[in-house]
Amino acid sequence: MLHRPRRNRQNHSIRDLVRQTHIEPSKLVMPIFCVEGSGIKEPIKSMPKVNRFSLDLMLEEVKKAYEVGIRSVALFPKINDDLKDSYATNSYADDCLMLRAIRLLKKEIPEVLIFADIAMDPYSSDGHDGVVKDGEILNDETLEVLGKMALAQAKAGADYIAPSDMMDGRVGYLRNILDEHGFTKVGIMSYTAKYASSFYGPFRDALDSAPRGGDKKTYQMDPANATEALRELRLDESEGADIVMVKPALTYMDIIKSVKENTHLPVAAYFVSGEYSMIMAAAQNGWLNEKDALLEALIALRRAGADIIFCYNTIELATWLNE
Repeated sequence: MLHRPRRNRQNHSIRDLVRQTHIEPSKLVMPIFCVEGSGIKEPIKSMPKVNRFSLDLMLEEVKKAYEVGIRSVALFPKINDDLKDSYATNSYADDCLMLRAIRLLKKEIPEVLIFADIAMDPYSSDGHDGVVKDGEILNDETLEVLGKMALAQAKAGADYIAPSDMMDGRVGYLRNILDEHGFTKVGIMSYTAKYASSFYGPFRDALDSAPRGGDKKTYQMDPANATEALRELRLDESEGADIVMVKPALTYMDIIKSVKENTHLPVAAYFVSGEYSMIMAAAQNGWLNEKDALLEALIALRRAGADIIFCYNTIELATWLNE
Protein backbone atom coordinates (compact mmCIF):
# COMPACT_ATOMS: atom_id res chain seq x y z
CA MET A 1 0.00 0.00 0.00
CA LEU A 2 1.25 3.46 -0.91
CA HIS A 3 -0.79 5.24 1.77
CA ARG A 4 -0.36 4.08 5.36
CA PRO A 5 -1.74 6.72 7.76
CA ARG A 6 -0.65 4.54 10.71
CA ARG A 7 2.99 5.48 10.00
CA ASN A 8 2.21 8.83 11.67
CA ARG A 9 0.66 7.13 14.72
CA GLN A 10 3.21 4.45 15.55
CA ASN A 11 4.80 5.96 18.68
CA HIS A 12 4.39 8.78 21.18
CA SER A 13 7.10 11.01 19.68
CA ILE A 14 5.61 10.86 16.19
CA ARG A 15 2.10 11.49 17.51
CA ASP A 16 3.38 14.56 19.39
CA LEU A 17 5.20 15.77 16.28
CA VAL A 18 2.15 15.70 14.01
CA ARG A 19 -0.48 16.70 16.58
CA GLN A 20 -2.69 19.44 15.16
CA THR A 21 -4.50 20.73 18.24
CA HIS A 22 -2.77 21.86 21.42
CA ILE A 23 -3.99 23.30 24.70
CA GLU A 24 -2.07 24.88 27.54
CA PRO A 25 -3.11 26.17 30.97
CA SER A 26 -2.95 29.80 29.86
CA LYS A 27 -5.97 29.11 27.61
CA LEU A 28 -8.11 28.14 30.62
CA VAL A 29 -10.23 30.43 32.79
CA MET A 30 -11.04 29.24 36.30
CA PRO A 31 -14.54 30.06 37.55
CA ILE A 32 -14.50 30.54 41.30
CA PHE A 33 -17.50 30.79 43.63
CA CYS A 34 -17.19 33.25 46.52
CA VAL A 35 -19.05 33.36 49.82
CA GLU A 36 -18.96 35.59 52.89
CA GLY A 37 -16.96 34.57 55.95
CA SER A 38 -13.46 33.28 56.52
CA GLY A 39 -11.82 29.87 56.43
CA ILE A 40 -14.69 28.50 54.33
CA LYS A 41 -14.19 25.80 51.70
CA GLU A 42 -17.66 24.49 51.02
CA PRO A 43 -18.12 21.56 48.58
CA ILE A 44 -20.82 21.90 45.94
CA LYS A 45 -22.61 18.56 45.98
CA SER A 46 -23.72 18.64 42.34
CA MET A 47 -20.23 19.64 41.12
CA PRO A 48 -17.59 17.14 42.33
CA LYS A 49 -14.22 18.72 43.26
CA VAL A 50 -15.69 22.25 43.01
CA ASN A 51 -16.10 24.43 46.12
CA ARG A 52 -17.34 27.76 47.34
CA PHE A 53 -14.58 29.80 49.00
CA SER A 54 -14.49 32.66 51.44
CA LEU A 55 -12.24 35.44 50.15
CA ASP A 56 -9.18 34.39 52.18
CA LEU A 57 -9.25 30.86 50.77
CA MET A 58 -10.26 32.15 47.34
CA LEU A 59 -6.99 34.07 47.29
CA GLU A 60 -5.02 30.92 48.14
CA GLU A 61 -6.86 28.99 45.41
CA VAL A 62 -6.05 31.62 42.79
CA LYS A 63 -2.39 31.59 43.86
CA LYS A 64 -2.32 27.82 43.31
CA ALA A 65 -3.90 28.29 39.90
CA TYR A 66 -1.35 30.92 38.92
CA GLU A 67 1.51 28.61 39.91
CA VAL A 68 0.35 25.93 37.43
CA GLY A 69 -0.04 28.41 34.58
CA ILE A 70 -3.66 29.60 34.85
CA ARG A 71 -3.68 33.33 34.26
CA SER A 72 -7.41 34.12 34.33
CA VAL A 73 -10.29 33.72 36.76
CA ALA A 74 -14.03 34.38 36.55
CA LEU A 75 -15.71 35.46 39.78
CA PHE A 76 -19.21 34.43 40.81
CA PRO A 77 -20.55 35.52 44.23
CA LYS A 78 -23.13 33.64 46.30
CA ILE A 79 -25.17 36.40 47.90
CA ASN A 80 -27.18 36.09 51.10
CA ASP A 81 -30.92 36.30 50.48
CA ASP A 82 -31.35 39.31 52.75
CA LEU A 83 -29.16 41.34 50.35
CA LYS A 84 -31.23 40.50 47.25
CA ASP A 85 -33.90 42.76 45.78
CA SER A 86 -35.73 43.25 42.49
CA TYR A 87 -33.16 45.74 41.18
CA ALA A 88 -30.00 43.89 42.31
CA THR A 89 -28.76 46.98 44.13
CA ASN A 90 -26.15 44.97 46.05
CA SER A 91 -24.37 44.27 42.76
CA TYR A 92 -22.87 47.76 42.73
CA ALA A 93 -22.74 48.51 46.47
CA ASP A 94 -19.19 49.49 47.38
CA ASP A 95 -18.86 46.78 50.03
CA CYS A 96 -20.46 43.95 48.04
CA LEU A 97 -18.77 40.56 47.88
CA MET A 98 -17.86 40.76 44.18
CA LEU A 99 -16.11 44.12 44.45
CA ARG A 100 -14.18 43.07 47.55
CA ALA A 101 -13.06 39.92 45.74
CA ILE A 102 -11.82 41.93 42.74
CA ARG A 103 -9.94 44.39 44.94
CA LEU A 104 -8.30 41.63 46.97
CA LEU A 105 -7.08 39.73 43.92
CA LYS A 106 -5.76 42.83 42.22
CA LYS A 107 -3.92 43.86 45.37
CA GLU A 108 -2.32 40.47 46.07
CA ILE A 109 -1.91 39.03 42.53
CA PRO A 110 -2.05 42.00 40.16
CA GLU A 111 -0.99 39.87 37.18
CA VAL A 112 -4.10 37.70 37.27
CA LEU A 113 -6.80 38.54 34.74
CA ILE A 114 -10.25 38.98 36.24
CA PHE A 115 -13.45 38.33 34.28
CA ALA A 116 -16.29 39.90 36.26
CA ASP A 117 -19.79 38.59 35.60
CA ILE A 118 -22.41 41.14 34.60
CA ALA A 119 -25.92 39.84 35.27
CA MET A 120 -28.58 40.46 37.87
CA ASP A 121 -29.49 36.89 38.78
CA PRO A 122 -27.06 36.31 41.71
CA TYR A 123 -28.29 39.54 43.34
CA SER A 124 -31.94 39.46 42.30
CA SER A 125 -34.79 38.38 44.53
CA ASP A 126 -36.49 37.22 41.32
CA GLY A 127 -33.54 35.07 40.19
CA HIS A 128 -33.61 36.51 36.69
CA ASP A 129 -30.92 38.26 34.65
CA GLY A 130 -33.12 41.31 34.27
CA VAL A 131 -35.70 43.51 35.96
CA VAL A 132 -39.02 41.70 36.27
CA LYS A 133 -42.37 43.49 36.03
CA ASP A 134 -45.68 41.65 35.82
CA GLY A 135 -43.85 38.49 34.78
CA GLU A 136 -41.95 40.21 31.93
CA ILE A 137 -38.17 40.67 31.80
CA LEU A 138 -37.65 44.34 30.94
CA ASN A 139 -34.74 44.92 28.57
CA ASP A 140 -33.93 48.64 28.64
CA GLU A 141 -34.54 49.07 32.37
CA THR A 142 -32.12 46.19 32.96
CA LEU A 143 -29.37 47.97 31.00
CA GLU A 144 -29.33 50.77 33.57
CA VAL A 145 -28.62 48.27 36.36
CA LEU A 146 -25.96 46.50 34.30
CA GLY A 147 -24.27 49.83 33.61
CA LYS A 148 -23.97 50.58 37.32
CA MET A 149 -22.61 47.09 37.91
CA ALA A 150 -20.04 47.38 35.11
CA LEU A 151 -18.81 50.75 36.27
CA ALA A 152 -18.37 49.52 39.85
CA GLN A 153 -16.45 46.45 38.69
CA ALA A 154 -14.19 48.51 36.45
CA LYS A 155 -13.39 50.86 39.33
CA ALA A 156 -12.57 47.84 41.52
CA GLY A 157 -10.01 46.59 38.97
CA ALA A 158 -11.72 44.06 36.67
CA ASP A 159 -9.83 43.45 33.43
CA TYR A 160 -12.90 42.28 31.53
CA ILE A 161 -16.53 42.69 32.29
CA ALA A 162 -18.53 39.70 31.08
CA PRO A 163 -22.20 40.44 30.38
CA SER A 164 -23.99 37.10 30.59
CA ASP A 165 -27.53 38.49 30.67
CA MET A 166 -28.43 38.33 26.94
CA MET A 167 -30.30 41.64 26.98
CA ASP A 168 -30.45 43.37 23.60
CA GLY A 169 -27.95 46.20 23.14
CA ARG A 170 -26.06 45.60 26.37
CA VAL A 171 -22.55 45.43 24.85
CA GLY A 172 -22.85 48.87 23.23
CA TYR A 173 -24.51 50.33 26.32
CA LEU A 174 -21.74 49.05 28.61
CA ARG A 175 -18.97 50.12 26.22
CA ASN A 176 -20.33 53.66 26.23
CA ILE A 177 -20.61 53.73 30.03
CA LEU A 178 -17.04 52.50 30.46
CA ASP A 179 -15.60 54.89 27.89
CA GLU A 180 -17.46 57.90 29.25
CA HIS A 181 -15.87 57.28 32.66
CA GLY A 182 -12.35 56.75 31.33
CA PHE A 183 -12.24 52.94 31.46
CA THR A 184 -11.24 52.52 27.83
CA LYS A 185 -8.78 49.73 28.71
CA VAL A 186 -11.40 47.53 30.39
CA GLY A 187 -12.46 44.85 27.91
CA ILE A 188 -15.84 43.29 27.27
CA MET A 189 -16.19 39.56 26.91
CA SER A 190 -19.73 39.08 25.73
CA TYR A 191 -21.77 35.93 26.26
CA THR A 192 -22.67 36.21 22.60
CA ALA A 193 -24.53 32.94 22.08
CA LYS A 194 -25.86 31.88 25.46
CA TYR A 195 -28.52 29.24 25.06
CA ALA A 196 -31.49 28.47 27.32
CA SER A 197 -29.87 25.18 28.22
CA SER A 198 -30.81 22.41 30.62
CA PHE A 199 -27.12 22.04 31.54
CA TYR A 200 -26.92 24.98 33.96
CA GLY A 201 -28.52 23.25 36.96
CA PRO A 202 -25.44 22.64 39.13
CA PHE A 203 -24.24 26.23 38.60
CA ARG A 204 -27.56 27.56 39.87
CA ASP A 205 -27.19 25.28 42.89
CA ALA A 206 -23.76 26.79 43.51
CA LEU A 207 -25.11 30.35 43.59
CA ASP A 208 -28.71 29.70 44.65
CA SER A 209 -29.66 31.79 41.62
CA ALA A 210 -32.44 29.81 39.96
CA PRO A 211 -35.44 31.86 38.74
CA ARG A 212 -38.14 32.23 41.39
CA GLY A 213 -40.74 32.07 38.64
CA GLY A 214 -40.88 31.39 34.93
CA ASP A 215 -37.79 30.58 32.87
CA LYS A 216 -35.11 32.39 30.83
CA LYS A 217 -36.34 31.51 27.35
CA THR A 218 -37.39 35.06 26.41
CA TYR A 219 -33.78 36.27 26.60
CA GLN A 220 -31.48 33.23 26.35
CA MET A 221 -31.36 31.58 22.92
CA ASP A 222 -33.40 28.64 21.65
CA PRO A 223 -31.16 25.52 21.54
CA ALA A 224 -32.70 24.67 18.15
CA ASN A 225 -31.28 27.80 16.47
CA ALA A 226 -27.83 27.94 14.89
CA THR A 227 -27.70 30.90 12.50
CA GLU A 228 -29.21 33.16 15.17
CA ALA A 229 -25.81 32.96 16.87
CA LEU A 230 -24.30 34.75 13.88
CA ARG A 231 -26.82 37.55 14.21
CA GLU A 232 -25.85 37.96 17.86
CA LEU A 233 -22.19 37.83 16.83
CA ARG A 234 -22.60 40.66 14.28
CA LEU A 235 -24.36 42.80 16.85
CA ASP A 236 -21.75 42.23 19.57
CA GLU A 237 -18.90 42.97 17.16
CA SER A 238 -20.55 46.20 16.02
CA GLU A 239 -21.17 47.26 19.63
CA GLY A 240 -17.54 46.84 20.68
CA ALA A 241 -17.06 43.35 22.15
CA ASP A 242 -13.42 42.29 22.58
CA ILE A 243 -14.05 38.55 23.12
CA VAL A 244 -17.15 36.55 22.18
CA MET A 245 -18.42 33.46 23.95
CA VAL A 246 -20.53 30.41 23.21
CA LYS A 247 -22.30 28.76 26.16
CA PRO A 248 -22.69 25.79 26.71
CA ALA A 249 -19.67 24.27 24.99
CA LEU A 250 -19.64 20.50 24.49
CA THR A 251 -23.23 20.33 23.24
CA TYR A 252 -22.74 23.41 21.03
CA MET A 253 -19.47 22.71 19.23
CA ASP A 254 -21.15 23.36 15.89
CA ILE A 255 -21.91 26.89 17.14
CA ILE A 256 -18.32 27.38 18.31
CA LYS A 257 -17.06 26.35 14.88
CA SER A 258 -19.54 28.63 13.10
CA VAL A 259 -18.69 31.62 15.29
CA LYS A 260 -14.94 31.03 14.87
CA GLU A 261 -15.30 30.94 11.08
CA ASN A 262 -17.18 34.24 11.09
CA THR A 263 -15.13 36.47 13.38
CA HIS A 264 -11.60 37.75 13.88
CA LEU A 265 -12.22 38.17 17.62
CA PRO A 266 -11.04 35.60 20.19
CA VAL A 267 -13.72 32.98 20.81
CA ALA A 268 -14.40 31.66 24.31
CA ALA A 269 -16.42 28.58 25.21
CA TYR A 270 -17.94 27.81 28.62
CA PHE A 271 -17.66 24.11 29.52
CA VAL A 272 -20.69 24.44 31.80
CA SER A 273 -21.55 22.82 35.10
CA GLY A 274 -23.96 20.20 33.75
CA GLU A 275 -21.50 19.07 31.07
CA TYR A 276 -18.71 18.84 33.65
CA SER A 277 -20.87 17.06 36.22
CA MET A 278 -22.04 14.44 33.71
CA ILE A 279 -18.45 13.42 33.04
CA MET A 280 -17.58 13.45 36.74
CA ALA A 281 -20.63 11.34 37.63
CA ALA A 282 -19.73 8.79 34.97
CA ALA A 283 -16.14 8.72 36.21
CA GLN A 284 -17.24 8.22 39.82
CA ASN A 285 -19.30 5.23 38.65
CA GLY A 286 -16.28 3.75 36.87
CA TRP A 287 -17.81 4.23 33.42
CA LEU A 288 -15.19 6.74 32.21
CA ASN A 289 -11.61 7.65 33.02
CA GLU A 290 -11.96 11.13 34.53
CA LYS A 291 -8.61 12.52 33.38
CA ASP A 292 -8.80 11.16 29.84
CA ALA A 293 -12.43 12.22 29.34
CA LEU A 294 -11.95 15.78 30.63
CA LEU A 295 -8.77 16.35 28.62
CA GLU A 296 -10.43 14.93 25.51
CA ALA A 297 -13.31 17.35 26.01
CA LEU A 298 -10.89 20.30 26.21
CA ILE A 299 -9.11 19.19 23.04
CA ALA A 300 -12.46 18.84 21.28
CA LEU A 301 -13.40 22.40 22.21
CA ARG A 302 -10.07 23.73 20.96
CA ARG A 303 -10.45 21.72 17.78
CA ALA A 304 -13.91 23.23 17.25
CA GLY A 305 -12.38 26.71 17.44
CA ALA A 306 -12.38 27.84 21.07
CA ASP A 307 -9.40 30.07 21.85
CA ILE A 308 -10.35 30.33 25.53
CA ILE A 309 -12.12 27.74 27.70
CA PHE A 310 -13.95 28.37 30.96
CA CYS A 311 -13.91 25.06 32.86
CA TYR A 312 -14.14 23.57 36.35
CA ASN A 313 -11.59 21.60 38.39
CA THR A 314 -9.22 23.86 36.52
CA ILE A 315 -6.13 23.46 38.69
CA GLU A 316 -6.11 19.68 38.30
CA LEU A 317 -6.70 20.03 34.55
CA ALA A 318 -3.75 22.42 34.27
CA THR A 319 -1.57 20.05 36.30
CA TRP A 320 -2.40 17.23 33.89
CA LEU A 321 -1.65 19.46 30.90
CA ASN A 322 1.76 20.28 32.41
CA GLU A 323 2.74 16.61 32.78
